[in-house]
Amino acid sequence: MPTYKIGAIALIALGALGLIYGGFNYTKETHQTEIGPLTLSVDEREYVAVPVWAGIAGLVIGVALLVMPRKS
Repeated sequence: MPTYKIGAIALIALGALGLIYGGFNYTKETHQTEIGPLTLSVDEREYVAVPVWAGIAGLVIGVALLVMPRKS
């Protein structure tokens, strides 16, 4: 399978996921301290929003790459 088709399928999948979920969460460790045998850490959850236009653009570009004929 050509590389551009794999990229097109990945763009379609990521665009669809961006539209369905609207973003993603991740956990970031911000502070950590050790006091003798005791270890304390602070984890912050952060949310990254995926803009609607980015999801639509991913879908459109992915479909265009799959549909357009390639010249050799």
